[in-house]
Amino acid sequence: MKLFTLLMVGCLTGMTAFSQQTTRPLSVPDSTQKIQVVETACGQCQFGLKAKGCSLAVRINGKAYFVDGTSIDEHGDAHADDGFCNAIRKGEVQGKLINGRFKVTYFKLLTTGVKPPQP
Repeated sequence: MKLFTLLMVGCLTGMTAFSQQTTRPLSVPDSTQKIQVVETACGQCQFGLKAKGCSLAVRINGKAYFVDGTSIDEHGDAHADDGFCNAIRKGEVQGKLINGRFKVTYFKLLTTGVKPPQP
């Protein structure tokens, strides 16, 4: 019985420790940081970045960067008509460029998809 009680206390303590949110949600901007309005889309399909599969990217001052901190699938169907693989969208972001990638701390879509002109 002592072993069972000790095991239950250990499990509950472990669950409590690992269930705590350690990062700020991406839907809440940090009032101490500037919000940037950027273009956002699939890095491979719309911005010509090289990688396997489809990944979320932002274009800041004409240069595209892959995004860390949120994924392409967290913002709807990437392959829908207005999805990131088929259209470039505007978004508000906060974060930092680190090692050639954009580490996002806030991400909010502003527009529906705008299809780029076809060559």
